Amino acid sequence: MLIRRLFRTPLTWFAITVLAAGSAFGLYWFQPWKLLTDAEVAERLTVVATPATSAAPTGSATPTASAASASPDATAATLVSSGEFISHEHDTSGSARIVRTADGQHRLELVGLNTSNGPDLRVWLTDQPVIEGRDGWHVFDDGRWVELGRLKGNLGDQGYAIPDDVELSDLTSVSIWCKRFAVSFGAATLG
Repeated sequence: MLIRRLFRTPLTWFAITVLAAGSAFGLYWFQPWKLLTDAEVAERLTVVATPATSAAPTGSATPTASAASASPDATAATLVSSGEFISHEHDTSGSARIVRTADGQHRLELVGLNTSNGPDLRVWLTDQPVIEGRDGWHVFDDGRWVELGRLKGNLGDQGYAIPDDVELSDLTSVSIWCKRFAVSFGAATLG
């Protein structure tokens, strides 16, 4: 009898409506299911030339067997900078590298990335230093940054084209940035 009477009052229906709307907004905003799911990416990474395969040894008339068997991409693509990820808001590991491809384009490649999934994750090149611990979680939007796109997956190898007009000389770090909460999941110094 009391329950019937309770559901007849407008205040009860108002409270139910507010709770339902708040729950729907909370689910949209926080997307808690992403903490329980992974998105794995396995893109083909650029083959980067190493000193042993990029040229024949000095004084040799013929290239070494390893240089002769290297693909054309291996002799044309070069490593510009690289670094290892450190954890910020979420445990993050793997490495990041900037590669100049045979056609002169630059790519940021994330190698063996392993981080948490989350809402609205982006890949940023920034001019901010990578700082360990909580002090480093929020620094990347303080200076200059370039967004390369949404994070394709929280696990695996993936690449992002760097636009031609981006000046790389002062962009010294990469961050997996949660745009919704303005926090870094992890970052790497590019050196």
